[in-house]
Amino acid sequence: MVHVYNCHPFSSQQIVKVEQEPGLICCGGGALFVVAAGGCKVDAYSVEKEGCPLICRFATMGTVKNIQHSKIGDYLVTIEEKNSATYLRAYTNWRHQAEGKARVGVRLLGHLLGGASVRGGVQMEIIEIPLSERPVAVACCSVTGDLVVGCESTLVLFALRRQSQLSLNESLQSSSLGQDQIICSNQNFLDFERLVVLHLPKIKPKQVALCGRYVAVQAELEVLVLKLDISSESKTLEESSDTKKTDHLEDQADFQVLLRHQELLGDRAKNCDIPVRVEKTGLEDSTGQCTLSYVLFRRFTPDFFQGCSVEETQLHSLQLYPLFTGNQSESLEEPLCIFCFFSLPSAGYLYSLKGGVELLSAYQYPEKVLKAVLTDHLLHVITKSALQCFTVRCAAVAARMEDPYIDTTMKACPPCSLEVCALRLQLFIGLRSVCVSGRHVILLSTADTEAPEESERTPQRRCLSRKWTISSPKETSTAGHGWNLYVVDTVSPLTLYQEMVEYSERYAETNPQAQSLRHLLSEAHLLIRSALLQTSEQQPRVEGDPALSLQTDADGPAEKQTAVQTDRQELEEALRQNCAQLGDCFSRASQKDCHLALPYYRMSDLSVTEITARNRPLPSSPHSYGPGFLFYLKHYLFEETEQTLSREAADEVIEIFSQSEPSQLVSVCASPSLINISPAQTLQILQHLEDKAGVSVPLTTTMATMMLRLDDMPQYTHLMERHAEMLLVYGFIEEPRLLLHGGGGGQHTQTRPTALTRQLAKSQPGLLVAAVVALHENNKVQLEQADHIFKELGCENCLQVDFWEAMLMASSQETLIQELLFRVASVYIDRLTSTTSDTHSNKPHAPSRRRPLKSADDLINSCSHYGALYPWLTVLNPAHTTSSQHQEALYKLQALLCGPSLSVGSIMPLMERLSEETLWGFSLHLLCATRAGQYDSSIEKLLDRCPQAIIAYANHQLQDKHMALWWQKLLPELCNRTRAAADNSILLAALKETLVVVAMETSPTEFLELMPEDGTASYFLPHLLTCSQRHMQA
Repeated sequence: MVHVYNCHPFSSQQIVKVEQEPGLICCGGGALFVVAAGGCKVDAYSVEKEGCPLICRFATMGTVKNIQHSKIGDYLVTIEEKNSATYLRAYTNWRHQAEGKARVGVRLLGHLLGGASVRGGVQMEIIEIPLSERPVAVACCSVTGDLVVGCESTLVLFALRRQSQLSLNESLQSSSLGQDQIICSNQNFLDFERLVVLHLPKIKPKQVALCGRYVAVQAELEVLVLKLDISSESKTLEESSDTKKTDHLEDQADFQVLLRHQELLGDRAKNCDIPVRVEKTGLEDSTGQCTLSYVLFRRFTPDFFQGCSVEETQLHSLQLYPLFTGNQSESLEEPLCIFCFFSLPSAGYLYSLKGGVELLSAYQYPEKVLKAVLTDHLLHVITKSALQCFTVRCAAVAARMEDPYIDTTMKACPPCSLEVCALRLQLFIGLRSVCVSGRHVILLSTADTEAPEESERTPQRRCLSRKWTISSPKETSTAGHGWNLYVVDTVSPLTLYQEMVEYSERYAETNPQAQSLRHLLSEAHLLIRSALLQTSEQQPRVEGDPALSLQTDADGPAEKQTAVQTDRQELEEALRQNCAQLGDCFSRASQKDCHLALPYYRMSDLSVTEITARNRPLPSSPHSYGPGFLFYLKHYLFEETEQTLSREAADEVIEIFSQSEPSQLVSVCASPSLINISPAQTLQILQHLEDKAGVSVPLTTTMATMMLRLDDMPQYTHLMERHAEMLLVYGFIEEPRLLLHGGGGGQHTQTRPTALTRQLAKSQPGLLVAAVVALHENNKVQLEQADHIFKELGCENCLQVDFWEAMLMASSQETLIQELLFRVASVYIDRLTSTTSDTHSNKPHAPSRRRPLKSADDLINSCSHYGALYPWLTVLNPAHTTSSQHQEALYKLQALLCGPSLSVGSIMPLMERLSEETLWGFSLHLLCATRAGQYDSSIEKLLDRCPQAIIAYANHQLQDKHMALWWQKLLPELCNRTRAAADNSILLAALKETLVVVAMETSPTEFLELMPEDGTASYFLPHLLTCSQRHMQA
């Protein structure tokens, strides 16, 4: 379906004063090229200046049958006939003819001019390009300036090459020219290099197109698009298996074989029956192998029910169109998007080739179209009597390829499949050809001298022929009624956008939900996007016109840059207005499309207050809000944002949800954007909801928050005591924003405690810690965010540590556990050092901190990472000689070292802060040494500092594989020490206990060997006797 809107895409037109009847026209580089009918002369006119003055005029070497202009290199290429022969020629430096220089150089491809031509400076050159077959069609690449030539059964690709005057002079210094004859300048000489030849035996090219690595060929009813890649690999394309297959029906003159309609996209295109063979050029500097891939194949079947005319089915207007974005350079990068357009007289087809081949639009023409030209934002088509414009979807494709946030909740763009629309017709008489240069549409019209009766009978006569033939183009009659050459200027995209907006207001007044209104605003959106793509590109380059270049330089780059920025600002403002209008459309749309209100409203940069004002209920339904508006409002309130609403706006939002979606009130009230809501009014609404829907934990907590803001502490306490703490924790999991604001952007986003969180820190710290742990375990908050909350509360030395200890009980992630173990160990060491320094100083004691939620015994009994204290530690620990905080920190650190999880090596640098002078400090270092397996040194240190604990230490630590240390280390140490201090009762008791263990674990022979030589026999004999008796019993 094609929508028709009465918008005016054209602003003005002027007639080009041409002396002779035009035969062919083409344009580019700000110039219009006119070839006189049947003549050998080209006139170039400036379309950028008022009146289209003549730039220059030059003669060709033959009768021009086809002419094309390349904006890269600013050259012309022609197919010419002379003496029944066809030639391909390129005309470079043609603008120098405007300076009155009649010198023209003629050379062959690859042969640069020398001698007098070099000494005379730059001049117009005609380059003969030899071909083995007759050229039929030619096209230039608008990205690289390369050339593709379609012959009867081949395509030949030429690469544009530039050689500077300086390098040319250097190459000539070794020739007959002397040094004084060399003229150096910065001028470039253009040349072409044959790249590759593509053989297509089953298709006869009528038109060709080239864009980057894509090449397209069009026959009467077929279009084939190929992609060429030059690589150093030896990979080549295998010929299709049906290359040599011939159709036995082709030789039968009594039948016309019509192949079936076919459309093959992407990889499926290789299944077409058009084989392609790549021929190497054989150049020595070839960069590698050329690999070929099929991109698109389309075949049409003629419809003989429409009069059997060949013209009714023959394809025309083949075009490959590139589109760059603001981050690309036309001269250095491959275009982001490439589009392929071709047309039948009754329908046109636009395909996107990059990022997946896709049919974007199919244009159904109201009457027979002679030619069509695709531009960034419009498709211009001509019939015999009118010029008409259609909208295109190029900007929709480019927007999605450039911006990954399109089609998300952040940004939106009308779909590529949006139905096209036709704009207002511009009537003419006898249109024959059309071409486009920027905002200028050039039209050639000639009077049709054929009699109407003959014109109507022609198709029927062709229908009678059993052999399907193509008629040759009609020659221009010398007795014609006249001709005209028009330059029609299109309006700027912004002007056309404004007219579309005015046009849409008619729909908005009668039916705000009309599909046509949404479609027209979508068309306007794509129009602005297309204009923004154009202004985002590099500074517009003047395509070769020296006069325009001088004028631009005279204006100054600063003024030009300012104008570009002003234009862009106007376009961006128009885009924001359009997004607001589209948001209004989708805000009251059906459930299928209402979600689009969110991204469009976001792109409009309107505040919530402004959007709310645009969506107030209509008088016909005073309590009805559109689903798209509610969808936008919920996303805005449920996502973290720094914008807060005023009290009036916040109360209006609460009122909206109380009428439309009461079930969302708890989540809405918890939004940080509504921090300014009226608590008394909100409390009434919540109480009404409770009466209607029943009691729930999140609702009760929300009501308690409102009571807290009203400073009604009795009612706050009453509400909080309605439910058990565990149910309250589940309620916080359901709605975390009752406790925390912020943090929606990820781990490093700052979080803030709510007023309820601050109150819980004072009155119910255990509930707060349990709630934050539950939020962490349910992935509602990150560890760093929780730490920030406790720091904001000023509880980094108490509740934060309680939170870490609770996390150790709840978490099962090994990396997180090790991190938490290191943190709590660091805190315990800090507390031990701080209390020690306070004890040694004469400063008054600071007020005691709040008691921890979990004591050391609680952690030992409930957390597997805390181990029971070793028995020998009771001998080393002081008996309440320090503060309770010191005692608690000591027991918790000892329990961690007695547990299985803490890595001792990670805290050894921290342990250096603790002195071994005190027994409790010594106990901690001894625990670390024991955990590290340093039993020998531990035994020696323990005997030196606290020998009364040695037996308890040995009984606990020297077991299993360490049992041998009883007689290998402990017994010799005790013997040596008792020998030096015979009256030491503690050592003697320890020696006696050690001998008892040794006697039980060794044989009599081993026991005798362990006895010291100077030992008293009476002292060791009872133990030897015990060892012997045990051995005999065994």
